[in-house]
Amino acid sequence: MTAKRLTLNKNMKAIAVFCGSSKGYNSLYTTCAKELGKVFANQNIKLVYGAGNVGLMGEIADATLASDGKVLGVIPDFLRAKEVCHTKLTELKVTETMHERKAYMDDNCDGVIMLPGGFGTLDEFFEMLTWKQLHLHQKPIGIWNIDGYYDHLLKHIEHMIKEGFVKEVNLKLFVVSSDLEKLLEKMQESSFEVVGKWVDMNLENKR
Repeated sequence: MTAKRLTLNKNMKAIAVFCGSSKGYNSLYTTCAKELGKVFANQNIKLVYGAGNVGLMGEIADATLASDGKVLGVIPDFLRAKEVCHTKLTELKVTETMHERKAYMDDNCDGVIMLPGGFGTLDEFFEMLTWKQLHLHQKPIGIWNIDGYYDHLLKHIEHMIKEGFVKEVNLKLFVVSSDLEKLLEKMQESSFEVVGKWVDMNLENKR
């Protein structure tokens, strides 16, 4: 995909990206992280991320900056002290806690994209997803399923629906694609819809 083929909605001025502090074993993950950084820069979209200088986090930040894009990094002080903080970002916000980090990223983004990552990536993604389920925000959330990385996760979500812990309608809370252009198009076309909170489900179960 080339950045010139896609013109993003003007409301998407900043996108938070959750991804690994490692690069993983598949070189395609790094290639895609760099691609996304270039797209953001060319479309004048600010990258909002966890301020890391390692792994896919470092790759997407470097690619965005190399194309003269803007990058906001958000990192808790204890991680900054471990010298994993990128030192050449456009903006840097240091927080006291991990929760403050996620809240600040939410406050300063218009959408979310998850790339391959580990526990921390899933933690950030599911917290944003839960906040949307509880109607705390209405931002589009996308999973870039690079080379099928999240196939197992998506199957588990289907299992959660089958077992009655998640309503099928909650699948509308996020979009998925293995293709970046299609993912961004889906995010632009997605609209917020009240689909019922978990508390509503509990009330239904008590009737």
